[in-house]
Amino acid sequence: MLGRRARGAPTRLRDGLYDWLKSILVALVLFLFVRTSVVEAFKIPTSSMEGTLLVGDFLLVNKAVYGARVPFTDLHFAPFAEPDRGDVIVFHPPHELDKNYVKRVVGIPYDTLEMRDKRLYLNGMPVYEPYARYVDRRGDAVHPDMGWQSNHLIADTPRRYQPTRDNWGPIVVPSDRYFVLGDNRDNSEDSRYWGFVSRDQIRGRPWLVYYSFEPSASSRPAWLREIRWGRLGTLIR
Repeated sequence: MLGRRARGAPTRLRDGLYDWLKSILVALVLFLFVRTSVVEAFKIPTSSMEGTLLVGDFLLVNKAVYGARVPFTDLHFAPFAEPDRGDVIVFHPPHELDKNYVKRVVGIPYDTLEMRDKRLYLNGMPVYEPYARYVDRRGDAVHPDMGWQSNHLIADTPRRYQPTRDNWGPIVVPSDRYFVLGDNRDNSEDSRYWGFVSRDQIRGRPWLVYYSFEPSASSRPAWLREIRWGRLGTLIR
């Protein structure tokens, strides 16, 4: 009897090790699936969405809503919704496809957009934007990076087109493209400067703030010391 128990011990150890490794593998696959296709975490690095999102906010992003990529393939799940005006989205910008930006959709395919003295117009009508923030009341100058808009102007736009940060358009959004702006309008690098966002570069919709801290120049770790408790669990709209 003792000999049988001794011979069975390595087998039980091997079986236990196999079950442990199998559990780890399953957990890893589930983690990769969830991270790639369902939810992912992002950190806000700039103030371009200030008023809605703050530097130091950590977000959970719903990647399934617009049709996430199937892990390890070029296929995509069917979307639950299409990006719409007013949605805050995470995407790869056309000039930096390896980076993630967070902005708000203000124009969808075939919309006509214009800005006059900081006021956004959609299809000729002013847009109510309670989330928009303006901090710079000085006049703005013609911006060289906005010259791309000339290829998308409506037909009756005067030939001499000189767009500025606060005055541009009217331009028409092409098919399968989206126009995005930061809520902090006077301090945002967005579609005004580098153009439209393609549908296949939109990664998801931020869902909530799961952690937030006040960045500090101090050498002490602000992420532990300056927690914004009131922002934890805030839904993003």
